[in-house]
Parts: sequence; structure tokens; C-alpha cells
Amino acid sequence: MEKMWAGRFEKALNKEADDFNSSIHFDSRMYKQDIIGSIVHAKMLGDKGIISEDEKALIIKTLGVILEDIESGKLSIDMNAEDIHMFIESELTKRIGDTGKKLHTARSRNDQVALDIRLYLADECEEIGKLICNLIKAIKDKAEENTDAIMPGYTHLQRAQPITFAHHILTYAYMLKRDHDRIYDAVIRMLSQCPIGSCALAGTTYNTDREWEAKRLGFEGISLNSIDGVSDRDFALELLSDFAIIMMHLSRFSEEIILWSSWEFKFVELDDSFTTGSSIMPQKKNSDMAELVRGKTGRVYGDLMALLTTLKGLPLAYNKDMQEDKEAIFDAVDTVKKCLSIFAPMVASMKTKKENMYKAAGEGFINATDLADYLVKKGLPFRSAYKIVGEIVGYSIKNGYVLENLPLEKYKEFDKLFDEDLYNEISLETCVNKRISSGSTGPESVKAQIDNITEFLNEKDIH
Repeated sequence: MEKMWAGRFEKALNKEADDFNSSIHFDSRMYKQDIIGSIVHAKMLGDKGIISEDEKALIIKTLGVILEDIESGKLSIDMNAEDIHMFIESELTKRIGDTGKKLHTARSRNDQVALDIRLYLADECEEIGKLICNLIKAIKDKAEENTDAIMPGYTHLQRAQPITFAHHILTYAYMLKRDHDRIYDAVIRMLSQCPIGSCALAGTTYNTDREWEAKRLGFEGISLNSIDGVSDRDFALELLSDFAIIMMHLSRFSEEIILWSSWEFKFVELDDSFTTGSSIMPQKKNSDMAELVRGKTGRVYGDLMALLTTLKGLPLAYNKDMQEDKEAIFDAVDTVKKCLSIFAPMVASMKTKKENMYKAAGEGFINATDLADYLVKKGLPFRSAYKIVGEIVGYSIKNGYVLENLPLEKYKEFDKLFDEDLYNEISLETCVNKRISSGSTGPESVKAQIDNITEFLNEKDIH
């Protein structure tokens, strides 16, 4: 395919250099956005009298047919083209001759690609937002099934205080809710300034209507500096940062699922359809999907660092280095979508082992804080109560007791305030149920959390 810029050159581009320069293999996914942007641009050119009404109509009609042909499979994208923009323009010119060559009036590939990638990412972010909501729903549903499942809560990976499984996994619902909001906010910023009409870097001599074109493409306004319009990739960095945070949250959740499903914990059992076996150990049931999500987190981190590094030393305005933005952001988009798509059904099909959770909660003195609170309610300062309970725990460990079966007589040796009612106060059920502060593991709080997440999902039409 002849290069659109070939007039300046006497020799053809070296084949290896051509392949190295080409971006069609990864930017071809933006064909729809490129055609949509071109249709709106043609309409603007016609409305402003820069091209005739007949030319406008022919270009718009033909671009629509090209889009239909690509999506139906009638037209295959030529992977020998330099990029998707040149392919679409070349196909248009092939079909309608010189009229097709007028489409590129008052724009450059610099502002064209800056537009296309924004439109593409906006579409992908809408899909990612739905996938996040689907995972939040799976978590919410699992929480509703386990409001009575008492387990040990951990700090430093040490058993700390009794909580419910519902309370624990709802944490991830709130992490993901913030992820959803960050993506939404990033898209608003991304679509606040339309770059088209910035041209190569200096604008155009034609009497264009950038504001109209921006509105028709779904933007709030236009980039007010044409150099910024073609050289800005902040939006891609912001989304990559958001994607990295999403993956970090998924990786943390994966790590817990991996631990919970191990024989050492056995708090959950993953469905067979989301696990694999060993080639030589027939007893193994590996949480490979969760492990892969954990592993792919580093991949998205790498995409973010790659683009940050690419941009850090670039002078204004456009440089060919910026072609590297697409592979990084596209890879991150694909990875996040795959991980979210696999995570929701994995959580939904995951079985909880309530008996094992409860047994683990009965060990490790996780009701020690509640025992201290018992003394505080009897009038002892908290620090004094804390010291006494620490001594009780130390004695119990040495002598093979837990707090629930240490005799009352021994309790009274540590402090006379102890009475028969202490055993009810430190039962796991009481420890959970008496947590009445907002956001706590108490039943009313967990119900409020579930209701809050349900309201969020209803707003997003996820049922």
C-alpha cells in the first residue's frame, strides 16, 4: 500500500523498517472509533463549506458502508497498512476516488489518533465498569449467604478479633466500588477536552467548528491548546493507574482466596471449574485462576511503568515514541477485563466452610479484647484491663487453656471483678453481635453495608 506521505521521498521504506514503524497490528481495534470520528469530521467540513454537500454525503455514506463491511467480515483490514487511520482513508479513496482524499482536510494523524484512543478507551471503560459491578454483585450475594459465618479477623496475618465472613468480603466490594468511581471520573476528564482540530500541533487555517465536532463526539469541550491536544497522554496514564489499583485489589482478594482454599485454612472451596490439578500429585486442587490474577497484576503495573517511562523525556509536541501508548493501554484493558470476567463467577461458585471458620475463630484468643472490655465496663481503666488480660492469655497458653474454659476461680486470682457473666461476654456470638458501631462486623452494620452496596448496584442496573 502506497504511503500517504510518500510524495516527499524518493525511495521506498525498508521492509523491516516499515514493519517496525507500522502500528496496524495493534491499533486496528480502533477501526470503529476512527470511522465514527471521520464521519463527524466530514459532516463538520461540509457544514462549514470546506467541502461540498455532495462530497460530505458521499464520504459519510461510504464510511458507513466500510464500517458495515468490516463488522460483517466482508472487508478485512489490511495488515500491510501503516495504521488503521491510513487503512480507512485508503479504502475510502479506493471506493470514491479523489473525494475521499478531502476527508483529511483540517486534521492530522496526530489529533486523529489522540481522538480515536479516547473514544476507544471510553467504550472499553464502560464495559470494565459493568464487569466491576458484576464482581461486586457476586461479593454482595456471597456476603448475604454468610452473615452468620463467624471467622477470625486478622492483622499481621495473626488471628485478631472475631468477625463475620460477610463483613470480611464486603471490604472488597467497597474497594471495587471506589475502583468503579475512579474509572468513571477518569473518563469524565478524558472526554472533557476533544483534541480533533489541533491538527499536527499548530491548528489549521480553515474556518472549522471544533466545538460542534467535540459535542457530536461526546466531549464536554475542546483542548484549548493545540500542542497539548496532540501531546497529552495524561488520560492514558490515569487509566493505567486506575487499572493498576483494580489489579492490586484483585490480587489481594486472590491471595486470601488462595490461603482460604488451602488445607491449612479450608475456609472456602473453589468450584472444580475454576481450579486445576497436578500432573503427578492426584490429590491436588490448585487455585490457578486466583494465582493467575495475582500474577497478571505485575503485568498491568509494567504497562503503567512502560508508558510513564516512554513519556518522561519527550519534548513537545508529537513524537513517534507516543505510538507506544497503545500497546501498553490495550494490554492493560485486555488484562483487567479478563481478570474481572473470571473473578465474578469464581466468587459466585465458591463454597464457604462455616464450621472450619468457626473452629479457627475459637482458637488464638481472638476474644481477648472483649475480655478487657468486660473489665472496663466494671470500672477498670482500659490499660489496666489490657495488662490483666495479657497476663491471663500468657497463663492460658502455658497451661493449655483458652479463655472460654479457664475456670472462674483462676480468673478471680487475676482480678475480683470477674464473675460468671464473663463467659457469655466472651462467646464468639456475643463478640460479633455486640459490635454496634457503624461499619463494624455487627449484624445491623453488615446489613447496612449490604443495603448500601445493593443500592449502588441498583443505580447501575445490576440485579
